[in-house]
Amino acid sequence: MSVRTLEVDGKTITGLEGQTIFSAAWESGIHIPRLCHLGGLSDVGACRLCLVEIEGQKKLQPSCMTNVAEDMVVRTNTPTLVAHRKLIVELLFAERNHICSVCVLNGACELQDLAAQLGVDHIRLRPQYPKLTVDLSHERFGLDHNRCILCTRCVRVCDEVEGAHTWDVAGRGRNSTVISDLGEPWGESGTCTGCGKCVQVCPTGALFSKGKTIAEMRKDRSFLQYIVTARDKKLWIK
Repeated sequence: MSVRTLEVDGKTITGLEGQTIFSAAWESGIHIPRLCHLGGLSDVGACRLCLVEIEGQKKLQPSCMTNVAEDMVVRTNTPTLVAHRKLIVELLFAERNHICSVCVLNGACELQDLAAQLGVDHIRLRPQYPKLTVDLSHERFGLDHNRCILCTRCVRVCDEVEGAHTWDVAGRGRNSTVISDLGEPWGESGTCTGCGKCVQVCPTGALFSKGKTIAEMRKDRSFLQYIVTARDKKLWIK
């Protein structure tokens, strides 16, 4: 596989043919913001936070969906991109009921962390505050649609890693929600294995474990890379 040399924020880096700008940049210590991306899962370009400027192209491009090319010149942190990302975060906070002080993941939420990094301390948009439900039908876990940002990490980990495909997305636009099976309550799902992978990869407090305090609600995503790597290397096949 051939190597491509490109420039990212004035730094010369290399990436393998077919590798995304996002992946190549992170491996070189250039961290591009993201919420939907998670190592070990396929990329879908849902959050649009990883958009970058590419010299010679008029439109911003999602770095997680754009492959590296020879002599490509990329900028990841221009004033335009910062303003764009701040607006996206504000839109996410305005779209649903992200009230951090009463969230089970307060202090350990990727959306909250990203807002702090970008300096988003208020939103300039009128909050929508839709009337969304909380599904507590599962014996171990809960789903709060008010916290969901539709990153689809749960959908992808359940499909690609667990192989159950319990989760999917129904509806359109602002009315989109994550559903289990064909819309049944999570606790009545015939496909859910109860593994908890979806809970661990969720970036917000949308998916959570029951019976844990805010201080105890810390998610561990290290299992994902371990499973994916082990499968790639066929460590479990005798």
